[in-house]
Amino acid sequence: MTRTSESAVHTAAAVNRSMFAVFAVFALNGIVFASWAARIPAAAEALGIGAGGTGVLLLFSAIGSVIALPLGGAVAARITNAGAVRAGGLTTSAASLLIAYGLSAGSMPLTAAGLLVFGAGIALWDVAMNLEGADVERRLGRTMMPRFHAAFSGGSFVGALIGAGLAALGISLPLHLLGVLTVVAVTVLLLPRSFLPARPVRSRAASGGAPADAGRDRRRGGAWTEGRTLLIGVVVLGAALTEGAANDWVAKATVDGLGTTETAGALMFAVFVASMTATRWVGSTLIDRFGRVRTLRWCMGASLAGLLVFVFAPNVWLAGAGAVLWGIGAALGFPTGMSAAGEDPQHAAARVSVVSTLGYMAFFVGPPVLGFFGELWGIRTALLLVAGAMLVSILAAPAAREQRGTASTPE
Repeated sequence: MTRTSESAVHTAAAVNRSMFAVFAVFALNGIVFASWAARIPAAAEALGIGAGGTGVLLLFSAIGSVIALPLGGAVAARITNAGAVRAGGLTTSAASLLIAYGLSAGSMPLTAAGLLVFGAGIALWDVAMNLEGADVERRLGRTMMPRFHAAFSGGSFVGALIGAGLAALGISLPLHLLGVLTVVAVTVLLLPRSFLPARPVRSRAASGGAPADAGRDRRRGGAWTEGRTLLIGVVVLGAALTEGAANDWVAKATVDGLGTTETAGALMFAVFVASMTATRWVGSTLIDRFGRVRTLRWCMGASLAGLLVFVFAPNVWLAGAGAVLWGIGAALGFPTGMSAAGEDPQHAAARVSVVSTLGYMAFFVGPPVLGFFGELWGIRTALLLVAGAMLVSILAAPAAREQRGTASTPE
């Protein structure tokens, strides 16, 4: 075996190791998030708050995420994707401990403080794992991001089932969170060891060591001034709002709107996540066959239909059918946007950070806002506000069209 072929084998092996590590990191992130989301009704009960109070509580998580997201790309560039995943995971674990303590004490301020840190940790973790996933996808030369996000959804499904099971057994949410954070604190230190080694994406200028295009990016405002990047962000914004609204409110909307038990609400969330996971797993094949734009429009149309069915369903079974369609529709917007933003390795960190920021602002800020309207109209009716954002995303979908070969030139 020649030295060149041996190096190629080693490189392929490194990409495969990183691919499996990225799958695991996405799944772990989903388990952590669902461990909180599936039992939001239990948290509301522990603190004695309604939909409006729950919206206020969730807003703190949103604030933490919005603060951390724009910094995620820069942090990952400085300490590597692996370092940023570790930092985000450990921050999230520490925040879960504070949330557990706040719930045990019945303290809204302590729980809110924990969620502020929780949101920041999840945001940093998310940007870094998406950057690593985009790098792996580029090196493999095929669509992989939907499957990475399927791992997140699968982890969320497992977390939701755990939440439903523990709720049925009467296990307190604080004890549940303590168990999860212990697993995360250990695992998040080990998995990123298999990530791809950090590499420079642009030759350095002779003077000052800055990237060659740094001056141009500063003059133009960087990725925040690129029309295509912002439109991709709009696509992701609508999809993220749809997914975030379901994650935070499907369980409670089922309990409040249909008069079911907390266990039934957690199971409805599990149905939504299972549908989204399955669609994300086959989404790579659909995108490679039909293209991003057509696939996105089909999925977003299904999401609108599912949302309407869920809102107006007279019973839990029909609402479950709506949740299935809703999950199909919410599946591909976020991962497809990450792929589109990360096509060019020279600008991936900045563009993924912009798109992530827009998406997660909707993902985290949107649901608390829905909570305020839910206090007035009922949470199921308030979910209709998501439909408008989905229509805008459908119109912006052409921005996500494949640009390989030309993506290195800023727009």
